Amino acid sequence: MSEIDEVAKSVAAAARKTGRTVAVAESLTCGNLASALGATPDSAQWLRGSVVAYSEQVKKRVLGVPEVPVVSEISARAMAASVRSLLDADVAVAVTGVGGPGAQDGEPAGSVWLAVDSGDEQCARHEQFEGDPESVLRHTVAVALEMLLTALRGH
Repeated sequence: MSEIDEVAKSVAAAARKTGRTVAVAESLTCGNLASALGATPDSAQWLRGSVVAYSEQVKKRVLGVPEVPVVSEISARAMAASVRSLLDADVAVAVTGVGGPGAQDGEPAGSVWLAVDSGDEQCARHEQFEGDPESVLRHTVAVALEMLLTALRGH
């Protein structure tokens, strides 16, 4: 079992234990984060759903991202808050970034913004991952799951 599978199972256990629901907004990971969560036992009890907003237009129209670069802290925070509200979840995680191989919005390949929104609290962080697009995607999913787990555990 992979590290991602293990952390996803921990997220599932924390969501069940706390009775909290989860939503996901993802761009760079294009559904892989929701897929990891959906593959856990009893995910239908706590996983509200996911919005895969790969295009800039979808991020802005559906997730309320303002007129800022989509690979930014503001964008990640807006995506998390919007998907939490849209899917009526207790906690949401969002990811947006540049998989590569080229730059986007002035950000180099591997630049990723992640955010978690729990209604009362919101946190965001930036990562600069090395490697090919597949590696960047895998690292992004792992960090997003860890952030979600921390939020569900109340830290």
